[in-house]
Amino acid sequence: MSNLGILVLDNFKDFGHKVQKHLEKIRNTDENYVIQIEPSRFSNGEGKMIIKDSVRGKNLFILSDIGNYNLGYEYHGQKHILSPDEHFQDIKRAISATCGHASKISLITPLLYESRQDRRKARESLDCAIALQELERLGVDNIITFDAHNPNVCNAIPNLSFDNFYPTNTILEYMLETNPNIFDDTLVISPDMGAMERARYYAEIIGCDVGVFYKRRDLSKVVNGKNPVVAHVYMGTDVKDKNVIIVDDMIASGGSVLEVAQELREKGAKKINIICTFALFTEGISKFKDAYYGHIFDALYTTNLSYIPEEYASFEWFNIVDLSELTAKIIDKLDRQESVSEFFDGRTDMFEKIKER
Repeated sequence: MSNLGILVLDNFKDFGHKVQKHLEKIRNTDENYVIQIEPSRFSNGEGKMIIKDSVRGKNLFILSDIGNYNLGYEYHGQKHILSPDEHFQDIKRAISATCGHASKISLITPLLYESRQDRRKARESLDCAIALQELERLGVDNIITFDAHNPNVCNAIPNLSFDNFYPTNTILEYMLETNPNIFDDTLVISPDMGAMERARYYAEIIGCDVGVFYKRRDLSKVVNGKNPVVAHVYMGTDVKDKNVIIVDDMIASGGSVLEVAQELREKGAKKINIICTFALFTEGISKFKDAYYGHIFDALYTTNLSYIPEEYASFEWFNIVDLSELTAKIIDKLDRQESVSEFFDGRTDMFEKIKER
C-alpha cells in the first residue's frame, strides 16, 4: 500500500471529514490521512496556500467543491463570495504548494470546473478543456469527477486518466430504502435531449419506459448566458396515472425542471419525483417550496457532492444522498492500485435489489 494523503480544501471540509471516517472503517485503522493546509486571502483578493504537513512520497488526493457558494473573504472592505474561478485557482495553489514532492496527485472534483462550457459552437471559449489541460501541465496524474455534463470533454487530455463516476446506484438504493414501492408503475423522464442517455440508464435499471421533453428555444435572444426556452414538447409514453421520475445532472435556477413537472402534472402524472446529482439553486429555493406546496412535484433527490445549505435538509420533500462512502471506497481502491470497475457499473446488483423489493 502506498503512503496515502488527502488534501481537503475548505470548500469541501464536511465531505472530506466523512471520507476520512469511512477510510478508517474500511481499513480498520485510526490513522488520519488528512493533510493540514492553511489557505489565506489578502484584502485585495490575492491568495496563497500553505501545506502544514509533509507530502513527500504521498499518494495525494485533493478534494475540492468548486460549486461551494458559502465561503468568502473581505475584499476592499466588502464581503466577497468565492466563485468557481477562485475555487479552481485554489486547486492550482494546492498543487503548486506540494512543490513536486508528492509521488502522485489525483484531483477529486465532483462538480467538474466549467463543465457547462465543454464544447464550442461559435467564436467562444472552451473553458473546461483548457482547465483540464492546465491541470495536466501542473502535474496532476488523475482527474476524478462525478456525472460530468459531457464526459467526452476527457478527449482534451487523451494521455491523462479521467474517471467519471455516476451516483445512480447509490441514489436508487436510498430511494428503495426510504420507500420500497417507489418504482411501482414508473416512467423515467428526461427534461431535454441532452439528458436522454442518463434517463435511459435509470429506466433500464428500474425496468420501465422512458420519455423526453424537447426544448424549443428562442435563438434570437440570450438571457443569463443561454437562449430562453419558448416551450417544452413531450415525446414518449402517456404519463397519465404514472409515477414519474425526472432525471438530470444538475439543477441551476430550476425553471426548466419545474416547467417540465408542471406539464407532467397537467398530463395526469400521479407522483412526480426529481433526481439530480447537483442541486445548485442559483436563484434560491423559494420557487421549489412554492412548487411543492402547489402539488407540482412530490420529492427531490440530490447528493452532497456539492454544497447544500444545512436548512434545506429540514424540508420534508428534500432528500440528500450521501456519496462520501463511495468516494472513500474509490480512494481506497486507487491507493491500493486495485480495479474500480465495480463502481462504474453495478447495475447487476441494482437489478436484484429492485426485483427483491
